Amino acid sequence: MLENVIVGAGPYGLSIAAHFRGRGIPFRIFGRPMDSWLNHMPKGMMLKSDGFASNIYDPDSAFTLKQFCVEQGIKYSDAGVPVRLDTFSAYGLAFRDRLLPELEDKLVVSLERAPEGFVVRLEDGETLTTRRVVLAVGITHFEYVPENLAKLPSEFVSHSFRHANPEAFRGQSVVVIGGGASAIDLAAVLKEADADVQLVARQSALKFHSTPTGKPRSKWQQIRHPQSGLGPGMRSRFFSDAPGLFHYLPESLRVEIVDRTLGPSAGWFVKDKMARVPSLLGYALQSAEVQDGKVHLRLRAAAGSERDVYAEHVIAATGYKVDLARLPFLSTEIRSKIETVAGSPILSTTFESSVPGIYFAGLAAANSFGPVMRFAFGAGFAARRITETMVKALAHGPAQVPVRSVATSAK
Repeated sequence: MLENVIVGAGPYGLSIAAHFRGRGIPFRIFGRPMDSWLNHMPKGMMLKSDGFASNIYDPDSAFTLKQFCVEQGIKYSDAGVPVRLDTFSAYGLAFRDRLLPELEDKLVVSLERAPEGFVVRLEDGETLTTRRVVLAVGITHFEYVPENLAKLPSEFVSHSFRHANPEAFRGQSVVVIGGGASAIDLAAVLKEADADVQLVARQSALKFHSTPTGKPRSKWQQIRHPQSGLGPGMRSRFFSDAPGLFHYLPESLRVEIVDRTLGPSAGWFVKDKMARVPSLLGYALQSAEVQDGKVHLRLRAAAGSERDVYAEHVIAATGYKVDLARLPFLSTEIRSKIETVAGSPILSTTFESSVPGIYFAGLAAANSFGPVMRFAFGAGFAARRITETMVKALAHGPAQVPVRSVATSAK
């Protein structure tokens, strides 16, 4: 029997696996490396997070984004120089190659209870048993599409998660719905790809991060608005540096903070590009239907006025909502026994769910550990905390060396 299985190979899965490896904790890790970044974000976009906050974490900080950029001759700065999506994706793959050659590019298709742990079945038919499972699936499976759009056929509506190649919409009329970074970034790159794009958002104005001045910050500015992995400010500093303390806040307060903190906003570097994108701001979607081969959107402003918009395709850049029912590999029994709040699993201080042996990291852990779990920066804390937990677990009994089980056909 294996000791640990990690499901997911994005920043969280890679960081946890690297820490396990560094501490000699036996494990196997499965997933498509950097899948969300490579295949589900529009080519040409840039990350909102600064360079220093865009690392994948190994226990010795031996391979940072800065080191990767230096080796590759890519322009880098801890702050002020946007990190390109393709740079971060390439960094993740290099991290895998250098520190986690054992990563297995396979998907988990089934996770069920076993007398002493769990049975994991892979897409190639292999089955194995393990004592513990760490689910670091990121945003995969959790894309949210408003109900009045979700009913439309898929050829007319999709989520922003489905679009890595903006060139596919060249010459087409497209409406992007949403006012956050994903909506703004996608609208900007669609415009650059010569799509006839329009942005629709409920906000009366789009928000962008402040443009760096390049000037040193005064001592007073550093005290009042300290820098953090989530941006400047005392609150952001607390959320980024103290997720363990955040866990001790009342549950209702934690959920409210996660829901309201770091709301829709885009990077400063996309503001000029958005000036070229027609936008309907202050309008909420009322209804959507297909008419004569196009999507007809009925919009309503806060004051009551209405607008009709037509497009060949609508992209819902409406974010992500954790819902364990959307993890198809989880057995019904396991899902029914995992306690949740607002759709997310209720986690202990060690990231363990109410089902002993099942841990969650990343977006699914945000209601327990705060907004930082929505960003790569939170992977460092998650990796350290989960690793220490596994070290203690192994100390209570002999660790078993992870040996590949004999492949069996799915029945």
